[in-house]
Amino acid sequence: MTDDVYHPKADYIGGVLMTATGVFVVLQSMGYDVGSLTRMGPGFYPALVGALLALTGVGIVLRPKRPAVERDADAEPSRPEWRGWFCILAGIAAFIVAAKYAGMLPATFLIVFISAFGDRMNTIKSAAVLALVISVVSTVVFWWALGVQLPLLRWGA
Repeated sequence: MTDDVYHPKADYIGGVLMTATGVFVVLQSMGYDVGSLTRMGPGFYPALVGALLALTGVGIVLRPKRPAVERDADAEPSRPEWRGWFCILAGIAAFIVAAKYAGMLPATFLIVFISAFGDRMNTIKSAAVLALVISVVSTVVFWWALGVQLPLLRWGA
C-alpha cells in the first residue's frame, strides 16, 4: 500500500478490528455488574463504550465505498501538526495543575481555551466563548448532576 491512493480494504480491516475490539470489551464487561441507567454498576461504562465502538466499526465496514483517488503529484506532503499537539498537551497540563489548585471550573475553562488554539482558525474571542460554554455545561453535568468530587472552586492545594 502507498500513501497516494485510497484503499477501501484498509477501511474494511479497520472496521472489522474496531467491531471485534468493541465486542471483546462488551463481553469482558459482562463479568461485572452492569446495573441500570439509574444505578450504574462498574461494568456499565465499559459495556457502553464497547457497544459504541462495535457499532462504529460496523458503520465503517458497511458504508459505501469511494473509488480510489490518486493524490495530486504537485501537492505538498502533509507535515505533523505540531501546534495542535502542543496546544492539546499544554491544555491537559493546565487542567491537571488548575484542578489541584483552583478547582474544576477554572481547570475546564483552561483545558478548552488552550486546546482550542490547536486549530489555526480560532481567535481569542472564539476560544473564550467555547471555553465558557463548555465550562458551564461541564459544571451542570459533572459537578451538579453527577456529583463529581472535584471542588468547583478552590484556592491553593
